[in-house]
Amino acid sequence: MREDTNSSTPLLEESEVKDRKEVSGMEQWRGEIVKSIIYAGLEAIFTCFSLIASTSATNLSSVEVLALGIANLVADGISSSLGDFLSSSAKEDLAIEEMAVTQWELNNHRKDQQEQLLQQYQTLGMDLNDANTVVNIFAKYNDILRDQKMTAQKGMMPPDQGGQKPWKNGVVSFLAFAGFGAAPLLSFVVLKPFTDNELVMFIGACFMSAIALTFLGIAKAKICGKRNYVGSVGFVLLNGAVAASAAYFLGWML
Repeated sequence: MREDTNSSTPLLEESEVKDRKEVSGMEQWRGEIVKSIIYAGLEAIFTCFSLIASTSATNLSSVEVLALGIANLVADGISSSLGDFLSSSAKEDLAIEEMAVTQWELNNHRKDQQEQLLQQYQTLGMDLNDANTVVNIFAKYNDILRDQKMTAQKGMMPPDQGGQKPWKNGVVSFLAFAGFGAAPLLSFVVLKPFTDNELVMFIGACFMSAIALTFLGIAKAKICGKRNYVGSVGFVLLNGAVAASAAYFLGWML
């Protein structure tokens, strides 16, 4: 009779399991970084272009508009990156605290916690026998059982396993804000040696902002796995147009 060796042969070596855990942590961190880039980029373009639109409705010169834009870009960039850092830190601290609470519950009320997880799986539609089998398997591995309780029962992801630091989110947020926020200001820098016409510079700022927003719209659709690039770009451009129009007319009225 042919001997079945599949049951005794591990699917993954221990080193491979460790590598996959590190990759999983890095993928989770990349997701946070992508969110920071998209959010900071959109906020930067909207903020800077709205400032240009509002000041263009006044009698400010192009040099004054550029100076205000740079000051606003730096101040809001610092504020955005600090906010991203604080929110990431708070999220990580909360996950660590909740993980400690969950571990205490397992150490002191393990049977009750397994029963609650069993009921949670049944609520999600799992058969009683299958749910019982899954919970019994997880019960053999404390870390897996703890993480499953946090995810399935409490709706909270475990702390990042990639060892990434919240300050990296803040740095990425600042760089994205400064990079994309500079797009509307480039027209004042590039066109200044050729013309002093404020209208031409304003149209150039509109054009540069539209290009940056188009890029972010495409990136947003690609990251989210959507194929409707036109719809994503159109929605982002519409938001930018509404924000700029409101800023322009408020500057003109005031």
